[in-house]
Amino acid sequence: MAERVGSERVERDDGYLYYLGKDGYVWKTPMKTNSRGRKGKVSSEKIERKEGYLYFIDKSGYVARAKMNRKGRR
Repeated sequence: MAERVGSERVERDDGYLYYLGKDGYVWKTPMKTNSRGRKGKVSSEKIERKEGYLYFIDKSGYVARAKMNRKGRR
């Protein structure tokens, strides 16, 4: 089960892939079909990462995290 971490909502545009970068901010990068798009930072809220969690943008547009299932590995 995922828990919402961020309080800032991200508005999505077609043709872009959204992800949480290593710096803690949400970034967008153009997909292969979007030849005119440019990479850029989307949010101003910085998210502190914790080890053992997978971070993603949920359907509502907020940053969420889920515990990774590693089957006994670190």
